[in-house]
Amino acid sequence: MASPSIVECSKLIAKNNLKIAFAESATAGWLASEFSLTEDSGKILLGGIVCYDATTKQDILGIPEELIEQCTPESAEVTKAIADALPKLFGCDIAVGVTGLTTPGGSETEDKPVGTMFIHINMPHSRYMAHREVFEGKPEEIIKKTIRRVGTLLTEMVEKHQES
Repeated sequence: MASPSIVECSKLIAKNNLKIAFAESATAGWLASEFSLTEDSGKILLGGIVCYDATTKQDILGIPEELIEQCTPESAEVTKAIADALPKLFGCDIAVGVTGLTTPGGSETEDKPVGTMFIHINMPHSRYMAHREVFEGKPEEIIKKTIRRVGTLLTEMVEKHQES
């Protein structure tokens, strides 16, 4: 069963006749999977890409190798780039990109420890949101917390879209 924040978010996206797509690195498709479990999934979910490896980000999403090398695959800049690539591939109203560090061995630093997650949400022609947060816990807990946060952030963003 999908988390309550994803269920609420899906209903709101459907109510607004919007379509969503995902580019996921650290969450490895789990976010799209959560949306697929909602009763509105057929109305809102266009698809997703798991781009865990840097070469997948480059080859499928067209992210420049220089950007990945300069900023690291798990960075705000690369997360923005993967979210920005989705509308061309899916024709979506909402594009969500997620990267981050759920385990040691990536690009973690003192300023970017394990648990750091980057979320970028792009609603072409209307709104854009960048979010960075450090979550505590084991990899599965970090991913679950990230998914709940995405649901909350998306809900806020779609509500603002409604108001405009």
